[in-house]
Amino acid sequence: MNNYGFTDFFEAQTLQEGLVPARVTAVFRDFFKVISKDGEHLAKLKYVAFMGAMNTELPAVGDFVALESYPQDTSLIHGVLDRKTVFKRSDPAGGEQLVAANFDYVFIVSSLNHDFSMNRLERYLTIAWDSGAKPVIILTKTDLSDDVAQIVTEIELVAYGVPIFPVDNLSKRGFEAIEAFLKPGETVVLLGSSGVGKSSFINALSGESLMKTSGIREDDSKGKHTTTHRELYLLHTGLLVIDTPGMRELGIGQASDGLGETFQDIEALATRCKFRNCQHETEPGCAVQAALADGTLLEAHYTNWVKLKRELAYFERKNNPVLQRAEKQKWKAVHKALETQYKSNLKARKK
Repeated sequence: MNNYGFTDFFEAQTLQEGLVPARVTAVFRDFFKVISKDGEHLAKLKYVAFMGAMNTELPAVGDFVALESYPQDTSLIHGVLDRKTVFKRSDPAGGEQLVAANFDYVFIVSSLNHDFSMNRLERYLTIAWDSGAKPVIILTKTDLSDDVAQIVTEIELVAYGVPIFPVDNLSKRGFEAIEAFLKPGETVVLLGSSGVGKSSFINALSGESLMKTSGIREDDSKGKHTTTHRELYLLHTGLLVIDTPGMRELGIGQASDGLGETFQDIEALATRCKFRNCQHETEPGCAVQAALADGTLLEAHYTNWVKLKRELAYFERKNNPVLQRAEKQKWKAVHKALETQYKSNLKARKK
């Protein structure tokens, strides 16, 4: 199990007698693929143990679980061990959805084709920082750009202290630096849109064709979903990699800590505003607006921050009954005030 990242953090956690630790390597609709001292086999949830559990309490890829092992049959998962790091996304049905757990790095994979987006990169950085792991930016398809150095400089302005590795999956240029950066036993989760080259990146990193790859549409550089489910791979180098399906629209959920880390320059400016409750729009003495005016803060960076803050506030209101009631009361008061004003104007016109 040590090859699969079973460190002292997990070993210190007590299991019931008769249960063994296992790591979830893949998640399907009704079953899980797990690895334990008995090898790799299928498992399912012990119904009583997970009755009434929330989505985020169910096993995810990368989780360590307490397993009742039946190597020749279907094993039973009794519980999930405490997690070190967690990657979550907002669930369209409400609440949050677990994507992966217990990783050391979040590799944000972005290709330097026509679909490159700084806004999307900042969104991924927000979620990566919030997971508790360290973000790393991988720039693929460097052969498609004539100005890689300039793009790296622009990213460095918004991704403070985050390692950036430009690579070419075909020639394997740039992979020496990544291999020197990582250690055996560490777990990496890959995030990125469809078509950015995540599967090709894993193949290049592993030195073998582990993943099926597919092309992209030439007219808009959009890709197809090569990865259809989340899965953990052990590479011959000892590195563990979790691949995830491409997610173009990725809600930031409750990633308030990650938002502060990604936009730490704006957060620092906000502390210098004249008023503590400054909204950074039209208020006098706003340090954020002053930085926009003198060009030290990029307009696009600020606009994306505002957008993500609103998304975060919306998610909190949607999933917090107290905030939901407060929002309803606010709009009731607004409508009542408008109705009163309308009736007052009507009476005035009649006179």
